[in-house]
Amino acid sequence: MGTLGRAIYSVGFWIRETGQAIDRLGSRLQGGYFFQEQLSRHRTLMNIFDKAPVVDKDVFVAPSASVIGDVQVGRGSSIWYGCVLRGDVNSIRVGSGTNIQDNSLVHVAKSNLSGKVLPTVIGDNVTVGHSAVIHGCTVEDEAFVGMGAILLDGVVVEKNAMVAAGALVRQNTRIPSGEIWAGNPAKFLRKLTNEEIAFISQSATNYTNLAQVHAAENSKSFDEIEFEKVLRKKFARKDEEYDSMLGVVREIPPELILPDNVLPDKGEKSLKTK
Repeated sequence: MGTLGRAIYSVGFWIRETGQAIDRLGSRLQGGYFFQEQLSRHRTLMNIFDKAPVVDKDVFVAPSASVIGDVQVGRGSSIWYGCVLRGDVNSIRVGSGTNIQDNSLVHVAKSNLSGKVLPTVIGDNVTVGHSAVIHGCTVEDEAFVGMGAILLDGVVVEKNAMVAAGALVRQNTRIPSGEIWAGNPAKFLRKLTNEEIAFISQSATNYTNLAQVHAAENSKSFDEIEFEKVLRKKFARKDEEYDSMLGVVREIPPELILPDNVLPDKGEKSLKTK
């Protein structure tokens, strides 16, 4: 930083200091009637005791999520908006390619009444639906937990098993591979079809792709966001038939084109035209 740069920096510093001093003076003059705004202390990754989260560099953790304490998250997984993974009295392990969707809660138990230690272990390519609660249990690879489902201490969901949306799975229940359980309390509903088992893996892949888009969007600078707003306004989608009547061809800028693997319909259309 040169002499001019240091001078500009100093002027900016003193302007900000003056503004803060004026704000403090105004607050004192208002006495007990002023409103003091506190800065948010939210931290996406937070230590607890002597434990710190270990999150692979390829993981998408949404800005409003909280990953706390003894938590490990594997490559390609995604922790979505409003989620809480709290590894305080025990550990949480999340495998690779797993998605824990918005507002879900993952917690642990130090031990149950018989003294069994109850960490939470979630395997690879698992889908955990929105607002699910997973507490001190094990979800094996390529399992599916539906939206709003609650899994209590000691539950084991085996590979390629599914917990239906809104189900309450009681303590120490084991859900066998290839089955779907539903209800409150959750009970065996039926066997999964081959198509449904394939859907579990596809769901995890879809969320891995979608997480890349959200990660890129969240990493944009303010200037990039404003520039994209201008582009979207300029190249707003119009009626294609009307445009063709006018002889207008609208080319979408590369910045606004999403990958084919995020928009399946787009990929299907491109295949049909070939």
